[in-house]
Amino acid sequence: MTLSLILACFWAVAAQVVALFPSRHHHWPAAYILIAVGIPLLGFVVYENGPLVGGLVLIAAMSILRWPVIYLIRWLRRTRG
Repeated sequence: MTLSLILACFWAVAAQVVALFPSRHHHWPAAYILIAVGIPLLGFVVYENGPLVGGLVLIAAMSILRWPVIYLIRWLRRTRG
């Protein structure tokens, strides 16, 4: 397993640990940090393993951080039409 995939696994475990703790802010500050770390990490995964594995890691990350993705889709629909 490459270094990028090991780091992506650590990122996923960290995201799950953050989700376990209760939060008054509904985990948004942690989501911003996870997104800021995850985007360059995704680029590293694609660079080392190719676009197919990068796509799988992207799908896994989107399933973990689904609410930011849902809000992005809603915002795009609202601004487009």
